[in-house]
Amino acid sequence: MSFTIEGAAAPNPGGPKPPADAPDSARILILDFGGQYTQLIARRVREAGVYSEIYAHDAPEDAIAAFGASGIILSGGPQSIWAEDSPRLSDAVLEAKVPVLGICYGMHALVARFGGTVEPAAHREYGHAEIDVTEDNPLLAGLGGALGVWMSHGDRVERLPPGFVAIASTKNAPVAAMADIERGVYGLQFHPEVTHTTRGFDIIRRFVHDICGCPSEWTPKNIIAEHVERVRGMVGKERVLLALSGGVDSSVVAALLHAAIGEQLICVFVDHGLLRLDEGDQVMQVFRDHLGVNVIRVDAEESFLAALAGVADPEEKRKIIGRLFIEVFEAEAKRLEDVNWLAQGTIYPDVIESAGSATGKAELIKSHHNVGGLPERMHLKLVEPLRDLFKDEVRKIGVELGLPPSLVNRHPFPGPGLGVRILGPVEKRFADLLRRADHIFIEELRAQGLYDEVSQAFAVFLPVKSVGVMGDGRRYDYVVALRAVETVDFMTARWARLPYDFLDHVARRIINEVAGISRVTYDISGKPPATIEWE
Repeated sequence: MSFTIEGAAAPNPGGPKPPADAPDSARILILDFGGQYTQLIARRVREAGVYSEIYAHDAPEDAIAAFGASGIILSGGPQSIWAEDSPRLSDAVLEAKVPVLGICYGMHALVARFGGTVEPAAHREYGHAEIDVTEDNPLLAGLGGALGVWMSHGDRVERLPPGFVAIASTKNAPVAAMADIERGVYGLQFHPEVTHTTRGFDIIRRFVHDICGCPSEWTPKNIIAEHVERVRGMVGKERVLLALSGGVDSSVVAALLHAAIGEQLICVFVDHGLLRLDEGDQVMQVFRDHLGVNVIRVDAEESFLAALAGVADPEEKRKIIGRLFIEVFEAEAKRLEDVNWLAQGTIYPDVIESAGSATGKAELIKSHHNVGGLPERMHLKLVEPLRDLFKDEVRKIGVELGLPPSLVNRHPFPGPGLGVRILGPVEKRFADLLRRADHIFIEELRAQGLYDEVSQAFAVFLPVKSVGVMGDGRRYDYVVALRAVETVDFMTARWARLPYDFLDHVARRIINEVAGISRVTYDISGKPPATIEWE
């Protein structure tokens, strides 16, 4: 685990191995060949209680060696190993002398390295398949004779390398899995990391625990203890400033830093007037009143609404909100004395994607506001205590730290808040209408046990009016759309099939209780082609 001090940068591979009693002392290195499921592999390993990190497949050999892996997993990838310019296996993988598991392309890289043959398959396999386990081995034996797995490949192993045996097969792939048990090298043509592979997590656990010998030390309690110690060692007696948004990441950072340094932490909560119903009061109640965190609340609603007046373009709205947020935060920070550190809620996927962007090797990349920029302007040292954690880990340690599960497990909320859920220009009256409609939707999802069944749900304000009839009178009021999606990675999503009776009940409540709304619609667009948010 590492924290960047002077500015945010890509991870620094090859840092010193942690002490033997640290929760990440037993660790799995994942080498990324460009696979779409690589982050999922790392998450599954951590779910098994073992620390993992992702390096590019061509990371420097000394960095791979210095990582001190207990085992190495090679990811899938979009290329073919028989192609002239295809990625190859680093010498450092074999020189590490630890167990190795190759998945899909990772298996092909092992086959090519050890002298076997991979060729284009006559019949490609994409989606569900059943494998027959054919050999007694510590990776697959006893999981069932015919396992349901997820395939995604157009090549197959035609000739095994010397010393390897096939341990599973399908009709189209005689080598669906292979092993050299003596050397501890395994290959899987399928993807155990995805939920579609029915015993996939058991396979991951067998590799990291039984084959690599890693104990289950990567737990929320141990993670917190380790991070608290590291923060204290880094910060000392100096003061730390945090922009507390009320979102999951900043909330968990606040709770973790408060546990580590107490009153040395100062949080600035900028209430821009575009939050959910009563959210500002809830943030203050949780952190100031319940946890005892030092929080300064800045009421900036008028400034934000004035700057957004008449602005309809969504990107322009995002820029205005982002710029003004920084200006308000910086102005408040200048009032404080003896602040040396700025805390940010950067998490591990931000680091991975930004690192990929810097090297030009990642295909699906986005920039992150948490990774660079602000610390240089403010001349503060940077502490990022969540930098090595995935989102699900952040949520778990948040609950362990005493944050309400309703806060840490809630759906994503955009940084610009309701500013990008109000289509067209933003006005206070529109925000007030949307807040109330959205609250009813979420309240009913929770009340009827549907909130955790969907990945994200919210209401959108439409700048159009619709004729309605209430009692004997004609109404000409605004329209809101409800949006609920199901997704694993938020890169693709399908609209949630919520019960008709539920939608009918929510729509009637909104129209009856929110004066100014005369019509409710439900968005049934998938991603792609639509995005999850409307703006």
